[in-house]
Amino acid sequence: MLISRNIKILLPLILFGHTLFAQYFAKRDSWKKEQKEIYFGIGASNFLGDLGGLNRVGTHYSYADMEMHLTKTAWTAGYRYRISKKWASNTSFAFMQVSGNDALTKEPIRNNRNLNFKSNIFELSTRVEFALSFDKHGNKYKIKKTMFRRYHSYGSYYYLVAGIGAFYFNPMESYGGNWYNIHDYSLEGQGLPGGPRQFKRISIAIPIGIGAKYIIARRVSVGIEYLFRKTFTDYIDGVSTVYYSPDLLMKYKGPIAVALADPNLGRIPGQTIPGQERGNPKDKDSYFTLEVKIGYILQSKKHRRVTKAKF
Repeated sequence: MLISRNIKILLPLILFGHTLFAQYFAKRDSWKKEQKEIYFGIGASNFLGDLGGLNRVGTHYSYADMEMHLTKTAWTAGYRYRISKKWASNTSFAFMQVSGNDALTKEPIRNNRNLNFKSNIFELSTRVEFALSFDKHGNKYKIKKTMFRRYHSYGSYYYLVAGIGAFYFNPMESYGGNWYNIHDYSLEGQGLPGGPRQFKRISIAIPIGIGAKYIIARRVSVGIEYLFRKTFTDYIDGVSTVYYSPDLLMKYKGPIAVALADPNLGRIPGQTIPGQERGNPKDKDSYFTLEVKIGYILQSKKHRRVTKAKF
């Protein structure tokens, strides 16, 4: 009788302790339920380089030099894998458009130069994310299961991100209502006698940024992410060094190349003669995106078995 009574007392305590123990480890490892994820993103892209900018000098590589109304569209698709609770890897392919136009600035030298460009950018990158806050499961976003009236809570967190990528670009300039491939016309004498080497249209980018992510349902997430890309090329806009000889450009590339290389407005005499600065090769170009992302969490076989066992 005494043993039976003790069992009756101890059994609920053991079961209660086991429940707490299981809940603790389930909560501690809850990030594993979100380990694999595919996502799609859409947002805005912009550019910092030699063309356009604020109505004064000395603002290159600053957000003050950004032309807001030249903001274009960016698209991203990727795969995210959580390595641990705080660390994740992210591989993505992105497409975006960037552009610039000297006609949009009142800064005298740039405005008189009168150059313009647009380019598509195709980027493949891999990054590492570091969570600034832990997942807060059990605190936010109560999602009601209609049939059984069960409630599950999902959380949110904020993160830093950095990585490396490669991108392809192809700057084009508008003249006479048509768009011309800058690379083909060697506007600064690239590959021609006395000119620099021809620039490559594939380069390396270092993406760095910050993001926020919200798990709004068992297998669905939404988030927002800002990424700035430091690059190692000054030719995204097709402008980098000095003016080339128009006579040699005419000889090797023809009249279209001469017109594209120097469409100046004639307000500053001598500004565009051969050897004068056309761009600044010391300041490399950069681009950035702000995107909203929607993710779909892939359920692993292990957690699929656990889910079936629970219900």
